[in-house]
Amino acid sequence: MLLNANIALSSSAALLVPYSSWHVPRYHEWMKDPDIQEATASEPLTIEEEYSMQRSWRQDADKLTFIVCRAITTGDEGDIPSQRKLQAESDSPSNMVGDINLFLRIDDGDEGGSPPQIVGEVELMIAEKVNQRRGFGRAALLMFMRYIVERQGSILEEFVRGGDVDVETVRKLRSGVDADLEFECLSVKIGSGNGKSLALFESTGFEKCAEEPNFFGEFELRRRDLSLGGVDGALERAGVKGFMALPYERTE
Repeated sequence: MLLNANIALSSSAALLVPYSSWHVPRYHEWMKDPDIQEATASEPLTIEEEYSMQRSWRQDADKLTFIVCRAITTGDEGDIPSQRKLQAESDSPSNMVGDINLFLRIDDGDEGGSPPQIVGEVELMIAEKVNQRRGFGRAALLMFMRYIVERQGSILEEFVRGGDVDVETVRKLRSGVDADLEFECLSVKIGSGNGKSLALFESTGFEKCAEEPNFFGEFELRRRDLSLGGVDGALERAGVKGFMALPYERTE
């Protein structure tokens, strides 16, 4: 998605930047780890394939991606970022800790008989164990949701104009809606054995769609409260301070 190509999201707990070509070598190193491949249900790619995938994530209208980095602070835990302009090292390989993605899809029921709804599926990865359980995942998820909720009209307009949603479906999505298009919900699919991720998403307002995992051993969880007030309250409860959008001036 092109919408976030020049935007970074900053807070006291993390920095999110658009996934760019200079992030690919570090990302490629992460994805060589068999544990990460298993956790993300991913196959190893060559570096050339990884660059191609990065371009796809940047350009495709149904994908929104940020790289998760360490926060810009003065060094004390909980500091509110004082910098209003990113530095060259802000998203350097040593400051990268993971990624967070949104995949947009049309949901019209199992048999296609329900009115179409737009669902955003979230994927979150904090790559290395040394950076896990340090608050990066929670902060990134809440910051990402804050951006999605605030910009959902622009996100969904880019999605439906991207060419892969047919005209009749777009007409149905707009039917009776005077304001911008809206998400029906945010969704995440998590393996039944991944208790840490299940706990994280449940603690941030996602609820299981069923009590038992599906055929693939996954739970689907959904969050339907996409109000700004709800997300801002979650940021405050998590101690994530100073959320702001900053210009991202590096260009491909």
